[in-house]
Amino acid sequence: MTEDGHGGSDLELPTEWTGPLAHAVFDQGAMVLAAVDPDLRIIATNASAERFPRTPMSRGDDMRVTLTTLGLDRLVPALEEALSPAGPVLRRWQPLPARAANGDLLLHLGVGILRVERRPGRTLGLLVTMNDTTELARAESRFDVVREAAESIGASLDVAETARQLADLVVPRLADLAAVHLAETVLAGEEPAVDPVTGYTPEIRAGVAQTGEAWPAALVQVGERLPVPPDIPEVRAMESGATLLIPHLAVLPDDAVGVVPDNAHSLLAVPLFARGHVLGTVQLWRTDRREPFDEGDARLLEEIASRAALSVDNARRYTRERNVALALQRSLLPEEGTDEPAAETFAAYLPTSSSAGIGGDWYDMIPLSSLRLAFVLGDVAGHGLQASATMGRLRTAVQALADMDLPPDELLTHVDDLVQRFPSRSSGAAEVASATCLYVEYDPVTGRCRMASAGHPPPVVLGPDGRARFVELEAGPPLGVGGMPFEIAEIDLAPGSVLILYSDGLVSGPDHDLAAGLRRLRGRLEHSGLTHRDLGEVGRELLDAGAAGSRDDDATLLLARVRKLPDRDSVFWELPADPEHVARARELTTGQLGAWDLDHLVFTTELVVSELVTNAIRYGEHGPITLGLVRGRDVLICEVSDPSNTQPRLRRARSTDEGGRGLFLVAQLTSRWGSRYERSGKTIWAEQEIAPAADVWDLG
Repeated sequence: MTEDGHGGSDLELPTEWTGPLAHAVFDQGAMVLAAVDPDLRIIATNASAERFPRTPMSRGDDMRVTLTTLGLDRLVPALEEALSPAGPVLRRWQPLPARAANGDLLLHLGVGILRVERRPGRTLGLLVTMNDTTELARAESRFDVVREAAESIGASLDVAETARQLADLVVPRLADLAAVHLAETVLAGEEPAVDPVTGYTPEIRAGVAQTGEAWPAALVQVGERLPVPPDIPEVRAMESGATLLIPHLAVLPDDAVGVVPDNAHSLLAVPLFARGHVLGTVQLWRTDRREPFDEGDARLLEEIASRAALSVDNARRYTRERNVALALQRSLLPEEGTDEPAAETFAAYLPTSSSAGIGGDWYDMIPLSSLRLAFVLGDVAGHGLQASATMGRLRTAVQALADMDLPPDELLTHVDDLVQRFPSRSSGAAEVASATCLYVEYDPVTGRCRMASAGHPPPVVLGPDGRARFVELEAGPPLGVGGMPFEIAEIDLAPGSVLILYSDGLVSGPDHDLAAGLRRLRGRLEHSGLTHRDLGEVGRELLDAGAAGSRDDDATLLLARVRKLPDRDSVFWELPADPEHVARARELTTGQLGAWDLDHLVFTTELVVSELVTNAIRYGEHGPITLGLVRGRDVLICEVSDPSNTQPRLRRARSTDEGGRGLFLVAQLTSRWGSRYERSGKTIWAEQEIAPAADVWDLG
């Protein structure tokens, strides 16, 4: 029988093989059939080059050679075994990886071997079947890739992480090497911007993947800017959103060095196009894989890239909002370190790494009267711009109330009232209607520390001996809850002790076990050498250790190494509430200023002391008064305390008034003045800047 009109091969079968059914089977074109004699020579086949171009074979070919050519040499022993009557009559293999006869295309073949017997014990030969399921396997593989792209890409709101996910997805499924390039401005959260000089959008290599162990060192690395591309139509088309498919790369041009792998033989590049902007490109190369990219690969990558582009744009927009919130947050916070007479401090804020957005943590170091210093650390519930704005309002309120020298418990009570009055016009505002806050007040003259907490974790004290302990502080309810009082805790701090304030984001790890987090913090503090090392260095180490990995909340830390004012720099006298002792107060003041070599301040200080002591005697309740002088680094503080809670008022006396000018004079002679109240009595204080006598009394 000769070749039929359908392109079948010569089917002159031996007598034993002939018959109408045999001819009909060999005449079909759905599957490759080959009849093989006992010498493994093909005696009949329908696999002509026209009908089955991927797996052609001819009569007279050695089936062993044919299998080897297709990359199926591992099946040769099975052929020989099938000829033996002791071997299995039928062997089947699920689709096996093979190569087309020209060696370029990867195939998926289902192979079967059937022994043909005339009668038991007499083998006529073998019937070999090959079912080419390459297209079906490709379709399934592409479907799997698209499904995995939908599941994996976009899970992160980090632009660079999204780029890495895309590169990892396409290697090795589609390519041997892949690189994702993003516009430089996209990585910063902004829309792509064209360079007016080159006319191209500057791009950064944001993500790579390769089948080898490492990305080639000769290529542009992750995080590096790509060189300006050549001004050719293909590149211009990509800038407009077109796909670039080069199945067979010729010799690479000089301007491709460092951008395209040296051994790449096929290139596919698809732009990342979303919402009217080309955000970047994804480029694929084949080096070891012999088959080139085709239109099917291009369509598949376009579908993946369209999904990835939307994810990149979502991450870009999130990055922009996060940057705005973070900029607002940092603009509302003070500088990280201060050096005050009361303490050396360091504080830092570390935003969350989750997609929840920037939170409302804040810290503050507020100078108070008489060289005292307030440490504040708070945490607003919620995330985003609303939390940052609420944080700014609370920080401003705490600063204003601190300037009034209120005790910690009263200060938190006033802030709590303020939070309860915050408007809740939207669900977003309602989410940030509460906050925690820890307010600590330290006096370097006495070394005493007072504090109160509104739902915040207690501070840690690291003593000069390196031992850490948590302060026993009864925390009140968070700000905004109301109805419960706040309690004050008082402790004495030895000079050189370090006071540690922190937010719960620093101690609540992945296990969300606050008690375990507090134990970890205490252990790190005791092994940090904090009593003698630089505060900033240790503080950053503590933040990195406590906030390592994925963080669901912001982390904030404030360290204060306290100082105690030397006894020689402060003096206090108790005087009877008698006008006769005003002169005695001036004498004591003059003598002490002479001992401090501050004679140039005698005149103004005598006036201030005279007025303050006179007011305390005149308006205070019967009882002794206390006069104090405190010498700081650059200020001299004068304090007068009395048992009265009467509020002093600054007013202008009329020309006919005999009094009323005392506080007005004090305000004019000093840099600042004020009053603070204790549970019993008040203290009026006034500060003068210490300057050399020549600066004050220079009359020349």
